[in-house]
This record gives sequence, structure tokens and C-alpha cells, in this order.
Amino acid sequence: MIYGECIVHRYGRKCLDTPINIGISTCLLGENVRYDGGHKRDRYLTDTLGQYVRYVPVCPEVEAGFGVPRESMQLRGDPGAPRLVTNQTGKDLTDAMLAWAQKRVVELEKEDLCGFVFKSRSPSSGMERVKVVNDKGMPVKKGVGLFARVFIDHFPLVPVEEEGRLHDPKLRENFIESVFVFKRWRACLEEGRSRGKLVAFHTRHKLLIMSHSVEHHRSMGKLVARVKELPLEELYERYQGHLMGAFKLRTTMKKHVNVLQHMMGYFKKVLSADEKEELLEYLDLYRKGHLPLVVPVTLINHYVRKYDQPYLNQQYYLHPHPVELQLRNHV
Repeated sequence: MIYGECIVHRYGRKCLDTPINIGISTCLLGENVRYDGGHKRDRYLTDTLGQYVRYVPVCPEVEAGFGVPRESMQLRGDPGAPRLVTNQTGKDLTDAMLAWAQKRVVELEKEDLCGFVFKSRSPSSGMERVKVVNDKGMPVKKGVGLFARVFIDHFPLVPVEEEGRLHDPKLRENFIESVFVFKRWRACLEEGRSRGKLVAFHTRHKLLIMSHSVEHHRSMGKLVARVKELPLEELYERYQGHLMGAFKLRTTMKKHVNVLQHMMGYFKKVLSADEKEELLEYLDLYRKGHLPLVVPVTLINHYVRKYDQPYLNQQYYLHPHPVELQLRNHV
């Protein structure tokens, strides 16, 4: 399987032998756990991404003991601290949900989650823009599901998304890329901390970081330059914060063009005039939106192999996730 070979070469044997764990709202897997006894199966998550990850299902309402079927519910009051209330009988379930959520996130620490996909608009699991009925009886889309809020507060570094937003190709690619980065970071930590391993990790992720944030790339470079000065724990803690902060920022066409032009510099002495012209042509077509990112990246990968460019050959930017997911075919 191509993906398996890619993992051995790019991600290291350790990642091949351990699953990429992603938490997910149970209904998205097709389980009949919704208030009406139905589900909200997402075929992309189950049939495509599901080939490369191990899902850890979580259904707040069922696990908190509300049953199936159950009375529908909504968030009411202050969007910053809403109450979870049933629609017909007005029963307040806030305390029960929060008590369960606080226990559940502690249990999830054992799962080594590298991401979480929440059910959009859910009063328990919606990540953003969840409807909250204010004191005047007017709905405002400013809420966060009770469990989602507890989870994000407890795991601030774990990449999170909603299934609805994952229909956007750019958000999908950004989320899955972040998941794979977090997995590699976890693998790096499990191998034991050392200054050399941190430098090696950063070296291979430089261009990927740059594609998300030039500022983070610059500040992380300065941090790694002080690798011998800082205590090891402080070094790792600060680096981790910068790393996941960078991947919370989205890539853009302009950022990708910057990285691609940067990579071109490594071939200035070896590319023929025709090759250089071809690469510049594809870059321009990508910049104008006529080609997806996969086209110039594929051409650069070809030159990396043809001219045996060692630095670029180890860059995760060129292989951030399984090619079978075709994520860069649509951005």
C-alpha cells in the first residue's frame, strides 16, 4: 500500500505501528444516537479519512445518560455561559452535562487524540456559531456546545473541526495536515526528549510551518537557534506552543507561492532554461487559480528526485499527508 510505504519513509516506523486517533461525534459514524433515533453519517469521514485514522466516538447526550430517543434541547441565556435546556419541558440539563464532560475529557487523555471532529450546530458538540436563545427569546448564533467548550479548554493544542466546515477543501486540508503534524510531534515526544531530536523535527517541518505563518517560522527558528541555552523542558514547551499556534493559521495561495519560490532557489544552479521556464509557468497558473497546488508541488518533487536535493527531500511540505486523500487536488 502506497500510504504504508509513505509512513515508513516520511513518518518513521513508530507512526506506522500506532494509529492516528481522532475523537468524533458518534452520530457522524452512522450510529443511531441522535435525539430522534437517527444519525448524521458523514461519508467522507467514514469511507475516506476513516481508512487512515482510528476514531474514538463520543456522544455527550447518550454518555451523560439522556437516552435515545430523547427530548430535543437547546442552549439558552448568555452565549458565554449558556444553559442546556430541553425544548418542551424546560428541564435544565447543564450541570449533568458539565459534570459528565469534565470526567470524560480526563478519560480521553488516555486516547492520545491527535484531533477531534465535532457535530456542527449541536448544543453539546458544536464548535462555533451554535444557536443560543437569549433572555428576549431571540436566537443568536454565538454559542459553543457545552462538551466542545470543555474539550477545547482541556486540550488547547489538539486540532479540532466540525464536519460541516470540512466540506470546504481548504479547511479540510488544513485540519488533516494539522492532525498529521500533531501525530508526528507526539511520536517525537514518545521517543524521548533531546535537543538533537527537536532540531531534527524542526528541520523537516520548516517549509510546512512557513506555509502557515512566516512569523511563526521566524520565531521558531530563533528559538531553535537557542537550543543549547534553554532548559530542555522550557525549550519543548515553548516550541510546542509555537508549533500548534502556527497550524491554527490557514495556508493561503500567497503563502504557498512564497514557499514554492523559496524551494526554487535550491535548483537555481541545476535547472535548465526550459525547466525553469516550465516551473515558473506552473507557479503563475497556480497563482492565478488555474491549477491546484498539487501541480507545482508534483513538479518540484520531480526535480527533487531528478537532482537528488537532500534538504528538500526531507521536507514534510512535499509530503504532508497521504497522497490518496487528494487534499491538494482541490486547493
